Amino acid sequence: MKEKKMYYKGKPKYELTPKTSDWMHELFNNLAVVRGLVERYGSPINIHHLPSFNQNSESYKQVFESYGLKYRIFYARKANKSKGLVKQAFASGIGVDTASFKELEQCLALGGNSENLVLTAAIKTELQIELAITSGVPIILDNEDECVLTQSVAIRIGKKAIVGFRISGFEVEEEKLYSRFGFDVEDVIDFVSSYVGEHKTFDMLEVMGIHFHLDSYSTHQRSVSLIASIHIVSTLKEKGYPVSFIDIGGGILMNYLEEEKEWIVFNDNLKKAVVKQDNDITFNDNGLGFRLEEGKLRGKLNTYPYYNKINKGSFIREVLDFMDNDSGLTVASLLSKNKIELRIEPGRSLLDQVGMTVAKVIHRKKDAKGQWLVGLEMNMSQMMSSSADFLLDPFMLYNSEVEENEEVDVFFTGAYCLERDVLLKRKITLPRLPDIGEYVAFVNTAGYMMHFFETEAHLFELSTNLIFTGSNEKLSFFQFIDDKKITLE
Repeated sequence: MKEKKMYYKGKPKYELTPKTSDWMHELFNNLAVVRGLVERYGSPINIHHLPSFNQNSESYKQVFESYGLKYRIFYARKANKSKGLVKQAFASGIGVDTASFKELEQCLALGGNSENLVLTAAIKTELQIELAITSGVPIILDNEDECVLTQSVAIRIGKKAIVGFRISGFEVEEEKLYSRFGFDVEDVIDFVSSYVGEHKTFDMLEVMGIHFHLDSYSTHQRSVSLIASIHIVSTLKEKGYPVSFIDIGGGILMNYLEEEKEWIVFNDNLKKAVVKQDNDITFNDNGLGFRLEEGKLRGKLNTYPYYNKINKGSFIREVLDFMDNDSGLTVASLLSKNKIELRIEPGRSLLDQVGMTVAKVIHRKKDAKGQWLVGLEMNMSQMMSSSADFLLDPFMLYNSEVEENEEVDVFFTGAYCLERDVLLKRKITLPRLPDIGEYVAFVNTAGYMMHFFETEAHLFELSTNLIFTGSNEKLSFFQFIDDKKITLE
């Protein structure tokens, strides 16, 4: 007997087919489980697959170990707020990068400690610093005011603070890279040697490492900045500081899409549509960053680069294999020679294939332009990052098999009383118009899409986060755990 297929990937004019995993399709094929989860927990639900997180952790470990490097991996907690992922990080043998008092407090309660946590918050309060010092958690200092505050807290509680210094302003190909974070690379050695240490202004700060954040995905910039950082560490060591690590932060590219060709075709045709002012790709002619000025195309695509041939492990390898012209050694060899531990803080790439967001169809309507708008029981903040759009084709989960071709173009809209609450800006072609009560699944949303900008405007409930451990048994409703019920230590 032929198995009925009841789920279909949306097919916009220019498809962007997402990479998917077996666990996602297993869920798509078990509509009763999906229905039970949504009816129990409300719409939308966020599902997190822990084995995928563990696989990503292991793949990074294998890269570093193949070079024989000393390393540490810290999961960037800000990418997703689920407690289950923090516990999985610790279970996988990696640490967690925290960016707020509550993140640090919760991670400590979930089993974190001085060895597997770091505090890198952009704004550090006295409470954050006190909790970090008391717990022995390293603090990444960004500026002199943070040094003053950390010194005063350390004196008050009578315990030295373990710190790293964030640096910025690296010069790459005669361009000084800008970042609002960190001490200038040209000043940090003088600052530390002049003010930090015994009988100096900041005698309660124990410097263990340096850290940098680059606002780009360039492996070349990362390599050049890392080489400069190695020289800084070597100089500080010569001056008697026990500096042992360099943390190159996150921003490690991942790949969302099956085919590079689809990414190129979409980009090319979006540009053409903006120039011709004949945009049938996006909602209300949204150029997603491209615009027409005086007859010329301006701007750039304001989204994540969804297709990346060099990603995750190969991204790290490209950084480590970079040759330093002065020494004739690779970055990896320089790290080994100088006995420096390399640290990374990936968020998005550790969450590759980990998450899925499922929402219920509430209504269908035609607008004044004759466009079908399909209203979902969710809002734009529940699938939002800094990108102008989430450029992955969604999956439609129907209640019955689609037997005839009744193709329809739709836009998915959300629950906020805002004209711009359009969940995907691209027009999506479906085999038929969804019925009320059917479901839409957005895949690979765990990294920055689920929670980073989620709000409770209109007093809407926040989405429920479910933890799925995976199983060789038949899929059932009971294999999914409400993240709120994950206990603290």
